[in-house]
Amino acid sequence: MTEITELATARSTLADLLSEETGRLVVLTGAGISTESGIPDFRSPGGIWSRMEPIQYGDFVSDPDQRAEDWRRRFEMKRIFDEASPNAAHKALAGLAQSGRLSLLITQNVDGLHQRSGVPEELLVELHGNSTYATCLECGARADLEPQKKIVASEETPLCLECGGLLKAAVVSFGQAMPAEAMEEAAHAARRSDVFLVVGSSLLVHPAAQLPVLAAHAGARLCILNREETPLDALADVVIRTPIAQTFEGLI
Repeated sequence: MTEITELATARSTLADLLSEETGRLVVLTGAGISTESGIPDFRSPGGIWSRMEPIQYGDFVSDPDQRAEDWRRRFEMKRIFDEASPNAAHKALAGLAQSGRLSLLITQNVDGLHQRSGVPEELLVELHGNSTYATCLECGARADLEPQKKIVASEETPLCLECGGLLKAAVVSFGQAMPAEAMEEAAHAARRSDVFLVVGSSLLVHPAAQLPVLAAHAGARLCILNREETPLDALADVVIRTPIAQTFEGLI
């Protein structure tokens, strides 16, 4: 394992890894790519999930009070997400996707910044869903969050206009099953990758943390770009500790 802490060396190494000669490229992003856009890491010490009890999926479905509180949290998160902008790392990954260089971008984030940076939907897998819009728990119809604010403020429950089912922010809640198709697609891509790049993930949350292991065991070069140590650093070929946005600046 090679550890890089000097920015110029990190940029040169990353540029080599992103070149077409290295083969199929798969990327996994975590909270660290978005904290540099001003979005807090909600799972970190002092983050929202360390300051308040997470709302379980079953409670959202069965308890109107818990459901209303969940909506209030989603509205606040949406405000934070809307005020943020994609940074150089988001834009570089979007450039790789648009140029055909990127096989798949897998993200643990729910902030929608990859879409806003220009990553095509067909190249993006959101393992934890997306908190910037809602979906119906019955028919899957999509709905904007903004119209739900007045409904929640009037102490009513947002319902699907298509079938009358419960609407919920499209993020995967605590106690809610992970999307099986998304995980299968991510795992398949990891096993077929020639280069697997982790960007801004602590690799502590499963099952996402298993993806780099699948890639490495299948023979891919594993690169981890994260400011803090991860449990998989020893498995990586290269570990880069430099600021994420600065490392990607101008590479694509």
